[in-house]
Amino acid sequence: MQRNKTYNRKKILLIFAAILLVLLFLGGRLVYLMIFCSEYYGQKAETLHERERDIKAARGKIIDATGTVLATNRTVCTISVIHSQLEDQEKVIEVLCRELGLSEETVRKRVEKVSAIERVKSNVDKETGDKIRSYNLAGVKVDEDYKRYYPYDSLASKVLGFTGGDNQGIIGLEVKYEEYLKGTNGKILTLTDARGVEIENAGERRAEPIDGNNLHISLDYNIQMYAQQAATKVMEAKEADSVSVIVMNPQNGEIMAMVNVPEFNLNDPFTLNTVSGPEEGTEGTEDPAGETEGQEAGETAAMTEEKKQELLNQMWRNQCINDTYEPGSTFKIITASAAMEQKVVSLNDSFYCPGYKMVEDRRIRCHKIAGHGAEDFTQGIMNSCNPVFIELGLRLGIDNMYQYFSQFGLLSKTHIDLPGEAATIMHKKENMGQVELATVSFGQSFQITPIQLATTVSSLINGGNRITPHFGVAIKDNQGNLVEELQYETQEGIVSSETSETLRMLLEKVVSEGSGKRAYIEGFSIGGKTATSQTLPRSAHRYISSFVGFSPAEDPQVLALVIINNPQGVYYGGTIAAPVVQEIFSNILPYLGIERTVQPETMEEEGA
Repeated sequence: MQRNKTYNRKKILLIFAAILLVLLFLGGRLVYLMIFCSEYYGQKAETLHERERDIKAARGKIIDATGTVLATNRTVCTISVIHSQLEDQEKVIEVLCRELGLSEETVRKRVEKVSAIERVKSNVDKETGDKIRSYNLAGVKVDEDYKRYYPYDSLASKVLGFTGGDNQGIIGLEVKYEEYLKGTNGKILTLTDARGVEIENAGERRAEPIDGNNLHISLDYNIQMYAQQAATKVMEAKEADSVSVIVMNPQNGEIMAMVNVPEFNLNDPFTLNTVSGPEEGTEGTEDPAGETEGQEAGETAAMTEEKKQELLNQMWRNQCINDTYEPGSTFKIITASAAMEQKVVSLNDSFYCPGYKMVEDRRIRCHKIAGHGAEDFTQGIMNSCNPVFIELGLRLGIDNMYQYFSQFGLLSKTHIDLPGEAATIMHKKENMGQVELATVSFGQSFQITPIQLATTVSSLINGGNRITPHFGVAIKDNQGNLVEELQYETQEGIVSSETSETLRMLLEKVVSEGSGKRAYIEGFSIGGKTATSQTLPRSAHRYISSFVGFSPAEDPQVLALVIINNPQGVYYGGTIAAPVVQEIFSNILPYLGIERTVQPETMEEEGA
């Protein structure tokens, strides 16, 4: 009996000790949480009773070389609803349908959705936003926001690019320089009770946004306008599919203009700029909140939407950098430079053109079927004679030709500061035979981008320095303070200064006396080269006419490349592309401060 009492006493003591330990642990834990973790859990409790809304940062401007703003912002509003604060849902639905122009089904779906905050529509003009605010509807929030705005609509559309619904860059410079332009959004924090209703007189906390920096570019509004007008004029006159123009400084790679007509409206980038669009009755309307209204029509509608997206992607493509083409005779500039650098040709070398040249078992003809007859190298480049350049290619040989492709930078991208640059499409060295060597030497059977051609020619005529083509010049804040000066690589000595000087002299003769005479402007020394190439399949008889020109010929300060895709009727580059460069240069040479020089009377007569 005594033993049982002793056992029970011990048991009670053990239970008491266990309870005491638990209480001590809980007490210690409580002290720890209340004293050492009070700040942490206080913040968490506060967070549970805070509602957060973004304050959009103003996106940085894009400013051209003259100080003209090409991309800026407009104040718009975002309309949202807070479900827990709504007092009269039907009135809210009625007002928002009427003022926002949305269907009742769309508005009701968003108003009745149980969520902390639901966006009804963004990118609403400020006047409409102010009107909705004036109704004082409980639970309806009108927050001011920014929408990208392009003052000149379609000017340089495929260069500037545009932004999406949340103001992020989609294509062009907008996406390339997103890091600098986007800024940092701010926050609005409001206190709510357990039901999610905002507490009156509790105030709000704000974290102010930090605006994006401004991008200053080399593109010149006036030169872009001149080039775009000239390109549109020839496209309409020749009923061409498209026309591309690049105007750049060959000394440093700064691009003054880049045109791809037809351009599109940057303020309405989802509307096709072609007559034929999606099939009638199947196209929905894009709602700024990111949803598409319109009846779903099954697989047919999906295919139509897919086709529309394909057409939009094509409309947004920058042909100067995204597309490749056979350069034709403008590439003879590269072949001539390589041949002179390798010393396999001199100015007085004699050639004979019967209208073709046999390479192995292939008869490769000249553009002049009757032939040019006897000619020296200078006359060969003035006449753009294919047999002369085939001979130069054969003299160089496959190994040397590839060496110069690499040395001149043709086998790598230009690294222009735009997204989506295409690479050169060239025969593999092991697959190149004599016939391929012959056709490559006068610009056929391979493809490059227009920007690659313009960059390579610039590098050969500027004394031999391979430059990087670019738009970005500097990043500055809104006060004009320099944040970063943008730098680009230059590779010196890709050809000797002697070769470059000789090349400039030869190309000046092409304009003053040869096939490029339609680019001649009295009083200005201009060098250049014509080209007419054919697209695949050859049986389609579709042509590309082009001309590359520069001035002054002795010290180039500006280079222009014009490419006309599928012109109707007369399609020779010297006939229809050279006059476009002449028109552009007539406007921009005086604008750039390039003065007329006194020309010998004989040259004036020849140029006339």
